[in-house]
This record gives sequence, C-alpha cells and structure tokens, in this order.
Amino acid sequence: MTVLTEALITVIIPNWNGLHYLQQCLPALSQQTFEAFRIIVVDNGSSDDSCHYIIAQFPQIQLIRFPENTGFAFACNAGIKAADTTWIALLNNDTKPQPGWLQALVNATETYDVGVAAYTSCMIQMNSPNLMDDGGDILNWRGGTFKRGNGQQADLYSRDEEVMLPCAGAAMYRRQVLIENGGFDPVFYAYLEDVDLGLRLRLQGYRCIYVANAVVLHTGHGSKIATDKYIFLTARNRILLFLKNIPFTLLFLHTGALVYGWLFYYLAHRCAWMYLRGTLAVVKYLPHIIRSRRKLARHKQLDHTKIKALLTHPWPEITLSELVVIRLKEIIHRYRRPS
Repeated sequence: MTVLTEALITVIIPNWNGLHYLQQCLPALSQQTFEAFRIIVVDNGSSDDSCHYIIAQFPQIQLIRFPENTGFAFACNAGIKAADTTWIALLNNDTKPQPGWLQALVNATETYDVGVAAYTSCMIQMNSPNLMDDGGDILNWRGGTFKRGNGQQADLYSRDEEVMLPCAGAAMYRRQVLIENGGFDPVFYAYLEDVDLGLRLRLQGYRCIYVANAVVLHTGHGSKIATDKYIFLTARNRILLFLKNIPFTLLFLHTGALVYGWLFYYLAHRCAWMYLRGTLAVVKYLPHIIRSRRKLARHKQLDHTKIKALLTHPWPEITLSELVVIRLKEIIHRYRRPS
C-alpha cells in the first residue's frame, strides 16, 4: 500500500472488534488505482487482535486507539480532526471497496463540484453482488430512514445522480465543510448520526451526489451492538434528528405523520419498553437541541417549502394497520390455550 506525503484523501475507518472485517477491507484498499490517500483507523477499545493486525501488516496506517467504545460519531470526529487532506472518505470496516472506488469519487469531484459537499458510493450487498445495499439515504416525514435501492437490482442504479443524503458507510466529504459544522454529533453515539449530518448540510444548501462507479461491497452490521441498546438509540436519535433540525412550524404541520411513524416503530420493535425509554431520554438533551437549532439557524439556506419537499417521500414499509394486525395475531397465538 502506497502512502503519499501529498495525499488528497484521508480514508477513515472506525473499528470495534472487527478484525475479520479488516482482513478483507484493508487489503482491498491496497489495490486502489488512485494512490494519493492516507488511512486512519480509529479503534474503539477492541478486545480482539485488530490493533495488532494493523501494526504488523499495515504499519503505514495511522492508528488512533481509545480504551473503550466511544461510538461511531466520536470515532469519526477523531479521525477527521487528525486528518489534513481536502477530502475525507468514511468507510465501514465491513466493506470491500473495489479497485476503482476512490478514483470514481475523485472523478466525481471534477464533474459535479458546485454546491456539493458529499459524494455517496454505490454500496452492493456482499453476499448478493447483483443487489443494491445502499445508494444514498432517504428520510421522510414519518421519521423513516431508508437505504435507497436496497434489495433492488444494482444495474438499475448505474447512473450518477443527486440524492438526498449520503450513507457514511462509504462516502466522501469536504473536510472543511465537516470542520465548519462540527462533524458528527457525538450525542447520537451510533445510528442516524450520518442522517443528522447529511440533513444539516442539505438545510444549508449543500448537495449530495451518488457516484455509480464508486462501488463498495458491504456486509452490514459489522460492529454489532446489543439489541436493547440499538432500540434505545434509534428511538432517541430519531426524535433528536427532527427536534434539532426541522423548523417548529413544519414539525407542527407534520405532527400526524410523526406520530404515525413513532407508533409504527414502537410496534415494530418487540422491546417496546426500551423504545419508550429512548423516547423519554430526549428530555435530557433539550439544552443541546436548543443550541443546535440556534447554530443551524445562522446558516440555513432552504425555506420551508423546500424543506417540506425534501422530506416528502413514500412510505415503503407495511402500513401501521397491517403491523397492528400482525402484533395482535402474535399476542393471540402466544396466549391461546391448547384445546
């Protein structure tokens, strides 16, 4: 792997007990056709041999080590702060970037430049390389966050285009824009932190481009987290996302949709109590929400009409009524006495 003094891109890989993923990801990076890049791995207190592997096999990689799991957002920010390049490419450890990945992203910066702060990759399912994993993220008024193209044929997404939000699992950002916006919000810890950052950038008028030739194979859930904690964080972060970034007028106008979404996810998670705990935990962060709203208000470029349109997307899941029927059937089956 070549490490150049005058690097254009810093690839940042957060890692937590992901040795078996790094053994695939890092060699793939060494095969990149574009060479003007550096790599920073931020290790979140791994108890496996991740750090020993990096030191022994890739001594040119900058390794930042924390004694405990600080979360995805904090780890990314540490890497961003340590970097000094024009571009930051964030990459999950459970990915396998194809040889032309970075070159395709660099080419995109030359083709699509004006107003663009982020370029998101064509993420393909590792075990089904003909199917999309993520071609950019989508957020709607019901609080739903969706992977664009997930499960669809990859050849349907063979053209570059503007998308709503980047997926930080494999995306490139202008470092200066990240610095100006404080990077990822560490309050999120993990889950939806990239949606929060992407939404903040969009509200300031920045654009995001999906780069079809920037192909990355993705396993998904490379750094697993306990189910209860996942439910807690997604419940809390989904509400934080809206309270931090969306004008109160629009929140009021879309109250029905937001309540619908909350009820849907409350029923969708079988650990409903943990989802409720995550919801109530938002109260603790009200001062942070107020500070964030004030900061964003000073730089926001989109008016209410554009913000409303930005989050107007169809609901690709089953309906709330269908989910209620499913849960009722489960309850009846659970408590039905054998005849």
